[in-house]
Amino acid sequence: MDERVYGAVSKALLSGKLRPGTPLRERALAEALGCTRGAVRKALARLGSEKRLVLEHNRGAFVPNPSIDDMRGIYRARRIVEAGLVTTLFGNLSRDQVAALRKHVQAEQKAFKEGRREDAVRLAGDFHLLLAEMAQSEELLSYIKRLISNTELYKALYDSAEAASCAPREHEQIIEALATGKSLDKALAVALEHLDELEQRVIAGAAAEQEVDLATLLNGGASSNKLHSHDH
Repeated sequence: MDERVYGAVSKALLSGKLRPGTPLRERALAEALGCTRGAVRKALARLGSEKRLVLEHNRGAFVPNPSIDDMRGIYRARRIVEAGLVTTLFGNLSRDQVAALRKHVQAEQKAFKEGRREDAVRLAGDFHLLLAEMAQSEELLSYIKRLISNTELYKALYDSAEAASCAPREHEQIIEALATGKSLDKALAVALEHLDELEQRVIAGAAAEQEVDLATLLNGGASSNKLHSHDH
């Protein structure tokens, strides 16, 4: 039951339908999922520890509303870590590892074609976790998991659904650059350009949403605030 509740809330977050600042109420979630509030509380605590939710004492759980500076900092950390990861794996992947990566990309493509956005977002993040597993460092894997849990959420909140089609193609390019072992510079350029483009789309989406919220507020119609004001 705990895993089912965790999975259901994770899926809702990665669908992009829950907007920044949305409160997640234990009672409402328990009723919707047909479970106890205790099971919901465990799932929310776990998501909070993964930085996928913000937990506020005596107020509850909320969908994160990260600042642009916060997001830039996370993407900067990801670029630094991914550069080291690419350098480590460059020219060192076995045939089986390359095959596993390509099979994963096929699953990404399938999720996008079938319109399963939350699965496409999750699988895009899992591609980088798969690379980290191949580096055989538990400490590195743990750190990358935390970074990716953040960037997956940013992508769900602020990137367009259509942009999900870019990830499988870009991931295929990363595999090719790593597997051929011809040019480390090219492999790094492909991997980092992939992250740069994602960051730019996410930041642009966040900036556009903030502008809309400000315009709504100034016009006296703060629809998003009205929607949840009774919950506070």
